[in-house]
Amino acid sequence: MKEKIRIENLYKSFPGKQVLSGVDLSVYEGEVLCVIGRSGSGKSVILKHLIGILAPDSGLIHIDGIEFTGASELERHALLSKIGVLFQGGALFDSMNVFDNVAFGLRRRNAPEEDVARTVTETLSLVGLRGIDEHRPSEISGGMQKRVALARAVALKPEIMLYDEPTTGADPITAGAVDRLILKMRDSLGVTSVVVTHDMKSAWRIADRVAMLLDGRMAFIGTVEELGASDDPFIRQFIEGRADGPRVA
Repeated sequence: MKEKIRIENLYKSFPGKQVLSGVDLSVYEGEVLCVIGRSGSGKSVILKHLIGILAPDSGLIHIDGIEFTGASELERHALLSKIGVLFQGGALFDSMNVFDNVAFGLRRRNAPEEDVARTVTETLSLVGLRGIDEHRPSEISGGMQKRVALARAVALKPEIMLYDEPTTGADPITAGAVDRLILKMRDSLGVTSVVVTHDMKSAWRIADRVAMLLDGRMAFIGTVEELGASDDPFIRQFIEGRADGPRVA
């Protein structure tokens, strides 16, 4: 399988806290990889490294075989153009309607307006939203806002999608809809996805593989079947959501 992303021996600390302590992880083309772990374990920190918001203390990140961490500004721009991000809160612009939110990235790339209109219509249809172009984010539900944010990312035709807690705060129906969209991105468009999540129900539904972060390193990488069969005490405690076990709240 072709590696789309490779993280090698990644270290990152903040004042008074070592967060990542030698993370090694590969993400393969066209797969959905879920990254799980306790709150504050560094899952979102990994995502921020993948889009250059954070720089590692040491270690390497390769995207499509190119070293992202040491790339020139031009190379980094080219690599970042392949990546879409769905932030936890959606990060929609309240002052813009749905159409303009989805069109934002396309217009920044100076796409012709007729192409913008066609792409916005197509992507809103893809995420199951039609006829809400003129609505503002405050006028639609939280679940719809997440789908608009996903449409905005998908409109740029990314090869890689990064999702930061996409089902957090969502009701079960909305969470299921988001999960179906993630799988649709994979199956229809061949998108490679990295999903940071606490939601084990979601992980069971969508993951081709799961990576568990513990004490700054990957404690487990494998399929959901292998995760479910693990007899590791912490893994069992985490996936079963038990308060009793080797780790306390």
